[in-house]
Amino acid sequence: MRVLKFRLSGETAFFKKPDVNTYFYFTYGHLHKIALLGLFGAILGYGGYAQQKKDEMFPAFYERLKNLQLSVVPIGAVGGVFPKKIQVFNNSVGYASQEQGGNLVVREQWLESPAWDIYVQVACEESEKLADYLNIRKSIFIPYLGKNDHLASISDVEIFSDVIRYEQPERLDSLFLKQDFAIHFPDYDDYDEDEEDMNPYKYEEKLPVALNAQTNLYEVKTFVLTNMKVSERKKVAYSVGGRILTFY
Repeated sequence: MRVLKFRLSGETAFFKKPDVNTYFYFTYGHLHKIALLGLFGAILGYGGYAQQKKDEMFPAFYERLKNLQLSVVPIGAVGGVFPKKIQVFNNSVGYASQEQGGNLVVREQWLESPAWDIYVQVACEESEKLADYLNIRKSIFIPYLGKNDHLASISDVEIFSDVIRYEQPERLDSLFLKQDFAIHFPDYDDYDEDEEDMNPYKYEEKLPVALNAQTNLYEVKTFVLTNMKVSERKKVAYSVGGRILTFY
């Protein structure tokens, strides 16, 4: 098996949650599969929601890329978390608000300095095409991190062919589906004071994994990121470039 790897980063990112109130727009804490497929679609020149026709079940980028197998490793997320900050700005195009003057005050929660290492199994025509585009730094449209205010930086493109299959991994470096692994919480009596695992963490969040065929709304599943050991494994993991990953 061959695996494409690259670093995806930016100064800020905003992956809008649909379940928001009327005051703030909140972001998912990490890059999710639909946003990543949308970024791939921009690179390859596939249409998005705005180009979707009434007789089409999904936007073109999702229809063509939904079967890609991906793995996401957050970089620099302390305890699995990127810093977030509320940004306040005005939308004054005139038709943004019914208030006098047509000015809309927008409050969005942005991720600060996010970065992820992205892994894609190169196992089909679309993944081969994506690997070719990234290798020659080609993109049809500008890729961004959730919204066009947040430009994406792509670097460190590599192809790995020495991939090792792990039936029983003891740890995982990537985000993984909670349903696939159980976490082994440490017994502190078994640890030395100098061991890194004395500061264990577990990050958990529901993230989109698919689009619903009837509504095009997100279908979500619970993901986990942790430095603790895993057990009761229900899915195979792979060693790629020294990291232990699961694909979804």
